[in-house]
Amino acid sequence: MALRINDTLPNLTVQTDQGSFALHDFIGDSWMILFSHPKDFTPVCTTEFGAVAQLAEEWEKRNTKVIGLSVDGVDEHVQWKADIESFAGAKAGFPIIADKDLTVSKAFDMLPADAYLPDGRTAADSASVRVVFIVSPDKKVQLMMTYPMSVGRNFAEVLRALDALQATYQTPIATPANWVHGQDVIVALSLDDAAAREKFGEIDAKLPYLRTTKMPA
Repeated sequence: MALRINDTLPNLTVQTDQGSFALHDFIGDSWMILFSHPKDFTPVCTTEFGAVAQLAEEWEKRNTKVIGLSVDGVDEHVQWKADIESFAGAKAGFPIIADKDLTVSKAFDMLPADAYLPDGRTAADSASVRVVFIVSPDKKVQLMMTYPMSVGRNFAEVLRALDALQATYQTPIATPANWVHGQDVIVALSLDDAAAREKFGEIDAKLPYLRTTKMPA
């Protein structure tokens, strides 16, 4: 069954270049971003891992743990990290899941359960394993983004989406198009005007169904 938004993330025990652990234990009380890759030593993925490494302070500010996944083994991950760090000029301190048997890729519906992947497979054979999952502290999937092999992921957008998820988490607001942290937010339709003013103070009714307010502190 496909993994959907608001599903609880499967609590798989994973093997990484930093040891084995259950994903729920890794998340703890933090947010988590899992970003997956179809093969080690591939060019686009190297730039993406490098971008994640360069954003280490931003993840920490947001109480967010990052973890990678690639369909190769631990030894390859360790060697690849040297290339990533050389390219990015930053330490890749996050773990990378070794998903050589595709257990995680299949459980997270990144590949069909009956996918045929030959020995000596290339990145093209596992091309669909290019997904970003953002998971909240209650272990529920909050967002998924899937990319083709030809398009490098924009981690500024991942950060922006994370900010929006954290701003709206368990709060009756939403964020408008192109929103960035600090801008006004949209009041949820579940609140009438009186309840919205009581909760947020001043509101601006752009339309009867589109009301904005300052981002809650």
